[in-house]
Amino acid sequence: MKKQLLLAVAGSLCVLSAVAQNRPKPADTEFYTPVPPVITPGPGLGTAPSDALVLFDGKNLDEWVTTDNHSPVTWTVENGTMKVNKTGGNIETKKSFGNYQLHLEFKIPESITGEGQARGNSGLFLASIGKGDAGYEVQIMDAYNNKTYTNGQAGAVYKQSPPMVNPNRKPGEWQTYDVIWTAPVFNADGTVKSPAYVTLLFNGVLVQNHFELTGPTQYIGKATYNKPHGPAPIKLQAHGDASEPISFRNIWIREYTTLVQPAAK
Repeated sequence: MKKQLLLAVAGSLCVLSAVAQNRPKPADTEFYTPVPPVITPGPGLGTAPSDALVLFDGKNLDEWVTTDNHSPVTWTVENGTMKVNKTGGNIETKKSFGNYQLHLEFKIPESITGEGQARGNSGLFLASIGKGDAGYEVQIMDAYNNKTYTNGQAGAVYKQSPPMVNPNRKPGEWQTYDVIWTAPVFNADGTVKSPAYVTLLFNGVLVQNHFELTGPTQYIGKATYNKPHGPAPIKLQAHGDASEPISFRNIWIREYTTLVQPAAK
């Protein structure tokens, strides 16, 4: 009887030991690979980190071409800024990009005139997919005490989503866009596998929060994904409104990929 009791106790201890070994542990969900690459952040607010590609540093337009024919850009560069040439056409980057983080600064002239869409109009096309204004546009214009349709004001995904708030500065002051762009992905048959998304901070304020685009932006009609595409250039618009042209400076970009960790143990 004593021997049987001892065997039973020993068996129970083995079971308890096995159960204890199989209990979840903090280390089960701790991973040490892949290791995020080390980069150096920019020395000041809005300055480019070490892994960024600088698209405009105030010196030249070497990273840009005219959109329609890829000829040299005729916009002007002076005092560390580039100014829109409205007769020179839209410009776009020589390189194409997929998913990225983009920083851009723009200034509406202090002496701006006009009203509504005719007041400092330009645009940031997050993916340029053809000549003219084809692509996915975040509107740039003066929306400081300037009334227009809300899904066409500064900070709007043009004709798709108005900004959540209006953080515009006065004309004559520099303003910032910080964009997170998730490019659309298409199936082999041209259908949409996953749509485009955009997050936008305007002067440091969140105005678009992972907004799902319904296709490239359209001036007339509803947006739809009619034509599949891959990585694309980034475009700046030379809008033909009659107001004084706007200026840009300090433009940089970081393409990103998401690190995939191993499956849980």
